[in-house]
This record gives sequence, C-alpha cells and structure tokens, in this order.
Amino acid sequence: MIAEVPTPPTEPIIRLDDVSLFYGAFRAVRNVSFAFQTHAITAIIGPSGCGKSTLLRSINRMNDLVPGAHAEGRMLYHGEDLYGQGVDPVEVRRRIGMVFQKPNPFPKSIFDNVAFGPRVNGMKGKMDDLVEASLRRASLWDEVKDKLKQSGMALSGGQQQRLCIARAIATEPEIILMDEPCSALDPRSTLLIEELMLELKQRYTIIIVTHNMQQAARASDETVFLTMGDDRAGYMVESGPTSDLFTNPKSQLTEDYVSGRFG
Repeated sequence: MIAEVPTPPTEPIIRLDDVSLFYGAFRAVRNVSFAFQTHAITAIIGPSGCGKSTLLRSINRMNDLVPGAHAEGRMLYHGEDLYGQGVDPVEVRRRIGMVFQKPNPFPKSIFDNVAFGPRVNGMKGKMDDLVEASLRRASLWDEVKDKLKQSGMALSGGQQQRLCIARAIATEPEIILMDEPCSALDPRSTLLIEELMLELKQRYTIIIVTHNMQQAARASDETVFLTMGDDRAGYMVESGPTSDLFTNPKSQLTEDYVSGRFG
C-alpha cells in the first residue's frame, strides 16, 4: 500500500525518473524525467501520437488495463514507486483521479454519479454532505441542486464534464489527471473548466494533456513539451514554467510547435 505521507510544499508530488512506456514491444514514450509540483497545474503538450495520453494514464496506472502495456524506469509518488511490488493500482487510482476527453457520466442519477466512488471505497458517513461538497467544488451545485435524482446524461456537455470532475474529487484524491477535458466543449464551457481548474489547484495537483496552446498558456503553471522521434517514441524536448516555455523556449522544436509552425 502507499504510505499516507503528506508532501512538503517544496517537494514534487510525482517524480518521473527515466520512464519509458511500452505497448508490447513498441516503445510509445522513452526516457522521460520530470517532477510535478504540488498544487500546480502542469500542461503536457505536443503533436498527436507523441505519447501524451499514454504518459498521463501511466501516472494512475490506467495503462495496466491495456494488454501488453508496461512501464520501465521509476514513477515516484511521495517517494514511493507507483509500480513497486505490493502497490495496489486501485488505491493508486483513488489517490490520483482521472477526467477523460469526452464527458462520460454513468447512466445514473447526478447524486449516484458523485456517490459511486465513495460507495465502492466503503465510505461511511453522510453521503449527502459529500455529494454536495464535491458538486460545489466542481462549480456545479447551484445548477443541479434541485435535480439530483435526474440522470447525469441529461446535462449539457459542459455540465457533464463538471459532473465527472465532481465524481473524481469525491474520493478525495491528491492529484487530478485531465486528458483533453475541453476538446469536446464549446468556448464558454471551456472557460468555465479553466476557471474551475484554477480554483481546484488550491486543494489538488492537476496534470492536463491539451492540444490547445492558448489553454496551456492561460491555465498552467508548468508545461512539458513532448514530440516524436524517428523511432515513433515520444520524448521530452523541454519543460519549465509555462511563461518561460512559451515566450523564451530553449529549443527550436518548442518554438516551432508553440508558434504553430508544426503539430
């Protein structure tokens, strides 16, 4: 099991140490080393096919569900290897929540969507209070408080995505992974999600994959830029504070990508 050890503010919550990710014999991501800071929003950017989503999903071991997928190197959470012997991937996913590209509420009521994770984890206590608190943190409570028994599928796309965020935070994770959470949303809903992310980082660490350079520039504190090598494996070109990476990149590849010359 993962030890319940709080991270000091100056220590990274996740540290990747020479991580490579494979699907069978194919190496999708190679030799990535990076430290994700606590209570920060880190954007992972790069062209299609460079392994952004693969890297993101490896952080909470979602790739374990893909036959033949495996990881090399070390992925440390509070200093403990997430892929170490005896680590329970279900517990990893409780601590490190996930919000997907397309809103995917369960075919259940709004209330039951949020309550699902805590119930599975055997939570005891006032579920009503937890559901309300989660919906409030997801900036959705005022819009749904009078229709909690209605289906989550009946909400608009932007509301569904915020419901999925409420569902993710109901299990009290430390980290929220977001895989292009706004790509299926209209501009107004996208802005609401970005504003919500800025609020949530006070309580959570957020790692987001996005193709939207403006979104990465607006919403993230740190940015990691991946691209694809000749072997079709994604690798990290550079990383750093978002303002630096966008205005004064170290690599010509980065400058070409963030300025729209390729990608």
